[in-house]
Amino acid sequence: MKAIAAYEDGDEPVVIEKPRPEPVDGEALVRTLRVGVDGTDHEVIAGDHGGTPEGDDHIVLGHEAVGVVADANDTPFEEGDVVVPTVRRPPNGANEYFARGEPDMAPDGQYHERGIVGAHGFMAEYFTSPAEFLVELPPELAAWGFLVEPASITEKALEHAYASRSAFHWDPESALVLGNGSLGLLTLAMLDAEIDRTYCLGRRERPDPTIDVIESTGATYVNANDTSVSEVPDAHEPMDFVYEATGYAPHAFETIEALAPNGVGALLGVPGDWSFEIDGGRLHREFVLHNKALVGSVNSGYEHFEAAIDSLSGLSESFLTDLVTGVYGLDEFEAAFVDDDTTIKTAVEFAAYEER
Repeated sequence: MKAIAAYEDGDEPVVIEKPRPEPVDGEALVRTLRVGVDGTDHEVIAGDHGGTPEGDDHIVLGHEAVGVVADANDTPFEEGDVVVPTVRRPPNGANEYFARGEPDMAPDGQYHERGIVGAHGFMAEYFTSPAEFLVELPPELAAWGFLVEPASITEKALEHAYASRSAFHWDPESALVLGNGSLGLLTLAMLDAEIDRTYCLGRRERPDPTIDVIESTGATYVNANDTSVSEVPDAHEPMDFVYEATGYAPHAFETIEALAPNGVGALLGVPGDWSFEIDGGRLHREFVLHNKALVGSVNSGYEHFEAAIDSLSGLSESFLTDLVTGVYGLDEFEAAFVDDDTTIKTAVEFAAYEER
């Protein structure tokens, strides 16, 4: 079968041939429909993140996948079921995090991530997975199923944000998303269903397709070239919730100033090492005197995938069409990895979905 991989000494994805996997007991064989491409894939290709499976010099890419069960192999699924795989797997047998059903809370070294570190991904014509890591998807969402994984990342971040405010009544009315990449835009649309006033901060100038998407959700675009995160409360309003998806390290600290009293910020971007000056005393006072909080969040669990499917079901077809700027077959897969000003979200298609 054909797969798209990154080699340790390479700098671009390539199509390779690999044997079609055979499911073992407890696993299903899945025929891949579509696999999304995101910033993590680019980091893996560049060698800046993740790592190849032990003994291999390459990794099959892809962690945002949707497929159809081709061989149920005595699992609870049936042939033809549309499924989405979760990402994390136990590295060398189960550990306490997997035993508790909380692989998303495992620290470094206690997991593999398919398509990212230690395990081959889903960007191939077929993949196998234990049934416990497959989430069934309504057939009508098959075309958009590769968005479930990124949406699940937001579901987890929101769960943790609400949990951090669970000691008192917290009903957020304003939210700011930092970053107008595909995850930021998807999050903005998800927040629109439950928060009155939404904003999105980015560095792009008009005309720009991401700004069009932001405004199509009813949100306000905040140009970071004119207004910093710290200045948002004066320029617009203090924010009950801030969702950081940029990996720009100063934003973590500026978020504290952007928050309203009792507000919470969720940090999802992963910056490199970066030293800079902050007024630690002032930020400490903001935490204490105004009951603010920051939570970090990475990866997601099975229940977040289920919640993401519900959220995805509520998004309009027009939004999804604007968000996904390209779906490419294997004969033109390189286009899915082009990152330019017209690209928002792309995917590689291995097979078209056919209703059973």
